[in-house]
Amino acid sequence: MSTPSLRLIFAGTPDFAAQHLQALIDDGTHHIVAVYSQPDRPAGRGKKTLPSAVKVCAEAAGIPVYQPINFKDGADRDTLASHHADLMIVVAYGLLLPQSVLDIPRLGCVNVHGSLLPRWRGAAPIQRAIEAGDQTTGITIMQMDVGLDTGAMLRKVECAILPTDSAANVFARLADIGGPALIDSIGDLAQGKAQPESQDDSLSNYAAKIGKAEAEIDWRQDANVLDRKIRAFNPFPICFTRFADGKNDERIKIWRAEALATHQHTGAPGEILGADKSGITIACGIGALRILDLQMPGGKVLAARDILNARAAQFSPSTLMASPTGTL
Repeated sequence: MSTPSLRLIFAGTPDFAAQHLQALIDDGTHHIVAVYSQPDRPAGRGKKTLPSAVKVCAEAAGIPVYQPINFKDGADRDTLASHHADLMIVVAYGLLLPQSVLDIPRLGCVNVHGSLLPRWRGAAPIQRAIEAGDQTTGITIMQMDVGLDTGAMLRKVECAILPTDSAANVFARLADIGGPALIDSIGDLAQGKAQPESQDDSLSNYAAKIGKAEAEIDWRQDANVLDRKIRAFNPFPICFTRFADGKNDERIKIWRAEALATHQHTGAPGEILGADKSGITIACGIGALRILDLQMPGGKVLAARDILNARAAQFSPSTLMASPTGTL
């Protein structure tokens, strides 16, 4: 049985969403009648106003792009309805859609979510899975309702989280498996073969949006916890630390590290235990953390051994790195 061609609206913003849009374009089975994305916003060091990755992808394919601030204005909902879409696909769009929008497409709206629901619901499921030490994650294609990632599930595809994975690595793998899963789910809906599965709310956790303040390293924590956090917050917002002497407020970004979980030491949390070509080893509440790649203010990301070529004295053993004020 051939899959009927549907009229689709696609809504998304970042590169992760753009990869799913490109998968639909390349598949060619369905007609994408419109793309919705967040308004152009300042980005980068120069704060130049730039289009989203989804907008760039859509315009390259000749698909009209719409960028309402939200759908509170009835005119925006009327425009959406004028496309006479069968289905709306939502991938990291950045807006919670009201029921009045979810009801517009004939077959409703479906979402591509970066977690094996109901495990992680919310804005940062991939990062929170790594931070929590999960060994698996995946993609869930779900029907949307007014709840936060609470809709019935259409398809789930599992993906391993490796011990050295950053969020960037996992995002890339999920984008690879998400496109085919989305296309298969749309095919099931088009053919009337979809079998939605309700979520078990008791198994859900809230994946809160990542705040920049969270990225400061607290050396009183377990080295394994810090290793997971550094990987989870890469590529954004990137974990950081500061020197404890108060002579400067340099924010040192840590891009890659490894936990030395069984490392025995008598150093205070945050104390540099060693600095050589293997990295910069810092005492933690339990174990130690070896920094492998870091970035000084205004500089490039470099291997620790290259930083030490110019700043060995600054990172000499017994130097203390700061932890945030307050108790754990």
